[in-house]
Order: sequence, then C-alpha cells, then structure tokens
Amino acid sequence: MSAWTEGGWLNGLIALLQSVQLALLRLLGWLGLAGTSHGQPAWPWAWRLSGENLLIDLGQARRLGLTVAVLALCALVLLLAVFWRRRRWPLLASVPLLLLLAPWPDARVAWVPATPTSFHRSPSGFTVQSIAQGRALYAQHCIACHGSDGRGQGPLAAAQPVWPPNLSGPLLWRRADGDLLWHVLNGTRDRHGAPSMPAFGAVLRDDEAWALIDFMKAQAAGETLRATGAWALPVALPDAGVRCDGGPARPLASWRGQRVRIVAAGAPPLEDPRLVTVWLRPAASAAPSAGCVLEGDAAWAAFSQVAGSAALAGAELLADRDGWLRALGRPGQAGWSDDDLLCRTEIAPRAVDAAPPTDGLEALIRRMDAQPVRFVKGGFVH
Repeated sequence: MSAWTEGGWLNGLIALLQSVQLALLRLLGWLGLAGTSHGQPAWPWAWRLSGENLLIDLGQARRLGLTVAVLALCALVLLLAVFWRRRRWPLLASVPLLLLLAPWPDARVAWVPATPTSFHRSPSGFTVQSIAQGRALYAQHCIACHGSDGRGQGPLAAAQPVWPPNLSGPLLWRRADGDLLWHVLNGTRDRHGAPSMPAFGAVLRDDEAWALIDFMKAQAAGETLRATGAWALPVALPDAGVRCDGGPARPLASWRGQRVRIVAAGAPPLEDPRLVTVWLRPAASAAPSAGCVLEGDAAWAAFSQVAGSAALAGAELLADRDGWLRALGRPGQAGWSDDDLLCRTEIAPRAVDAAPPTDGLEALIRRMDAQPVRFVKGGFVH
C-alpha cells in the first residue's frame, strides 16, 4: 500500500489547511487588517482550523477532505457561470445544492481555539545556542515546578493550583510552536478560567521565550529516549556553525537534502561518501582540523541533551535528508544495526535497491530513505 493511501492524503489536507490560513494571515497583514503580536502578524480570530484533531479522528478528516473538494467544485461552477451566460442560472442554482450535500465535519473537530501567535515561527530556529540559553532560563524560572527532567515533579509542584504538566512526553509536539510561545508569555488557565501557570511576559523577551521552548524540546527528546529507548516523536538536528578544513563557518542546516552523521569526540572520523560527517568536539581549539568540525560546550551540551546521556563521547548520530535525527550509535558498539534506528515510521517503504546492503550502516541508510518521517506538529506540517 502506498504512503499516500496510508495517510499521505491526510498530510496533504493538513498542509492545505495550513497554507490557506497562512496565506490569509499574510494577506490581512499586507492589507493592514491584522495587527502584530511579538513581532509577527497576529491571527485575528479566536479559532483556527484544526490539524491535530484530524490526526485522531480520521472519519472527520475524510468528511473535511470531501467538503474541501465540494467547495473547490463550487468555485469552479461559479467561474463557469461568469463566462457561460446561457447556463448561468442553472449553474448558480447548483451551488446551494452542492453545499447542502457536502459532508460537513463536526465543527468541534474542525475548529480549535487559537491565540494571536498560533502561526508564529521561531526567528532563530532550533539551534545549539538557543538550547543553551533556554537551559539557563529553565533553571531560573521553570525547574522549581516542572523539575529538572521536565516531568512536573519539582519541589513547588504540589503547591500549584494545578499540577504542572509532564513536559517530557508528547505535549510539546502536540501544540503549535506559536501557541507554546503564547502560553509561556501569557500564562495558562484551567477549564474554569483560574490561573494554572503564571505569565512570564514581564520577565522574558521574545527571543528568550523561543530559547526556552527550544530547550524544552531538547530536554523532552532526551527524556523520552531515556525512558523508552526511542525518540517517540521526530527530533530535529540542532543547527550550529560548522567549519570544514579550517574555512569559514557554515550552518549545519545548509546540508539539508543530504544525510548527516555527527561523531562525538574521539579521533577524527573517516569520511564516508554516503553522508556528510561532522566531528563534534566539546571545547573550541585553536588548532586547525581537517574535515568538518562542530565544536564548543554549547554544541556538546545540546547534543548530549537530545541523546539523553551525559556520556556522549564515542556516540554517533544519524540525520536523514530532511534534517530529522533517526539513529543513535552508542559509545563502544562494534557497528550499526536495525536496533539503532530510534525514530521509526509506520509508512510503507518506498521501492529501494534490491541488492543486499554491504553493512549495517548501509541498511540503516536505506531504511531512512525508504521510510521518511511524516511529521505534523500541532496539526501543522513541519
């Protein structure tokens, strides 16, 4: 069965919903009809079309997909009515009938509450610098309630009106980044409207709030890996500056479209034509190095956080062509195996070369290429 029939249609539908809403927001901003919030155009309504609920209720998702198709047909009929005068009135009369026959989804599923920042994106991206900055902010503002591991077991947790949520689970992946930003800066309330988390807008700048969110993502990735032995939800490769053969730094993200291998400490790794190899070192060195080197304590700490282990030396991480971390080789292991693939997908594999793999790494690479991650965060395609 193809990936499209297994769920690719849903991914496409959610992408369409996202694109339409983003286009509308940009149009309103260009016309001056939408204000700004935290430096980006603000969503002007209290509701938005939901993607996250459609992931859960496939029946309603199909109804919405069919309704979108009917709306597209209605638009085509109206366009024909403009140019086909002899059939104009029958064509116009068919539009209400089509709308009446459309299988409209349950509004409670199709719409979810929105915030002015629902469609905001981090201006800096997921970087080792933002993770380091967020770590310090988390220790200052969040650890007392959410705990050092994010599980909501901090020393002040029991004194809160509502027990703090577990940030090491899927919560951060189920919400759009913009909604997380809003809740950090403006606080949260329970179902009765009572405050359940204080607002930090008076003590955090926007860039600090984004950094805090980035750290919580990295922390949740590592804690999930520690608890379950896998990245239950896709984790992005943290971006950082890389120097190749002593040249100027370039972003790690500039290799998007190629597979990337991060080798932590040890001897400089051998190049492999199947992927870009980057040597991760814990502290900057004045000595020039051959190959591509990512160094510094911030980078070392960020990758240790995502890998869920302070003993990172000797480990290797593999990222696919789309920038998702997929496999982790533990320090001291002899070679790669299928057990090292820690981010898996249920999508049916694409057709691949039938020749047997030459080694464990080749088998992993083929598996990553054949089964790419289809990730929808907060109902939005990322």
